[in-house]
Amino acid sequence: MKFPERFSNLPAYAFPRLRALLDGHPPGGEVVHMTIGEPKHAFPGWVTQVIAEHAEGFNAYPANDGSDALRGAVSDWAARRYGIKLDPATQVMALNGTREGLYNAAMALCPEEKRGRRPVVLTPNPFYQVYMIAAISVGAEPVFVPATAQTGHLPDYAGLPADVLERTAIAYVCSPANPQGAVADRAYWVDLIRLAEKHDFRIFADECYSEIYRDTPPPGALEIAAEIGADPERVTLFNSLSKRSNLPGLRSGFVAGGPESLKRIKQLRAYSGAPLPGPLQAAAAAVWADEAHVDENRALYQRKYRIADEILSGVPGYAPPAAGFFLWLPVEDGEAAALKLWTETGVRVLPGAYLAQEAGGENPGKGYIRVAMVAPEDEMADALTRLRACLFE
Repeated sequence: MKFPERFSNLPAYAFPRLRALLDGHPPGGEVVHMTIGEPKHAFPGWVTQVIAEHAEGFNAYPANDGSDALRGAVSDWAARRYGIKLDPATQVMALNGTREGLYNAAMALCPEEKRGRRPVVLTPNPFYQVYMIAAISVGAEPVFVPATAQTGHLPDYAGLPADVLERTAIAYVCSPANPQGAVADRAYWVDLIRLAEKHDFRIFADECYSEIYRDTPPPGALEIAAEIGADPERVTLFNSLSKRSNLPGLRSGFVAGGPESLKRIKQLRAYSGAPLPGPLQAAAAAVWADEAHVDENRALYQRKYRIADEILSGVPGYAPPAAGFFLWLPVEDGEAAALKLWTETGVRVLPGAYLAQEAGGENPGKGYIRVAMVAPEDEMADALTRLRACLFE
């Protein structure tokens, strides 16, 4: 029996690699998990009540594209947040978590050829791993573009050779960025949209961390596209309740964009998707409609920013994140630092190389560790104090 070759040379996923690195060694202190971006703040207490009130919905197949109430709530949220008008019937679709959408949108929208040649999918490097596997799955060539301190931790797609840009079908952008916390400002989005118009490619904007920030709300790609009058099909937006509302287990996200793009994504979803159960859709609609809990959640992260800034002040290369809930800390070698930290203190972090791909002979994540600020404040402060003493003093 033969198996497809296109997946045979993939690196192991980040967390199995981390377990292989650390689990053979006892921790050197009380264990604190700072590896995975799994929010631990409380979600709104009324969510379970909404699910219970709609429990009869478990006795019916759910709406494949999302209920009218859910798509309407998302459309209303986008209007409040970005000042954009999305038709909930034709420009919004509910997702079972955004990873599904980030993958399936490439399936639905990436052409087999671009100007008679194999298409390119651009991804920042480091990156969320689904970007790479989506490109490989559709037969495109993934091109990993460094998102380093030299580029403001965002990919400089305009600096690519014209030949690559002419073959580009899709460009993924994560803003606020995972893992670096960098924010694409209005100028970045304008330049990228104009570049996409010039070379005729689509932008997939992964904005899952959009509601966690220090002071100023990050601009959205669809917001800027509408402002400058870009083709509605040029940008496709992805977001979810996982980080905004501390509900990663609800698996509620959405994709929004041009009507033709959404028509094709919905068509694929009809054949291969797994819609969110009806009671969970009802809960998601209520959560998208509420901002009070989001403000409270953001305030908790803003306190954590201040704690991190105070503890890590003076650490060489420490850059306070503008948004999101990760610290991207420079070290000599991420794997060695993660192992040392685990065996000497019990603090568990992720080597940056596990979130990046070697390109041009270099892995841009090798000299970093990613630290998730998801633990309770006191626990996080203690862990960061131990981390600083272990790695930087």
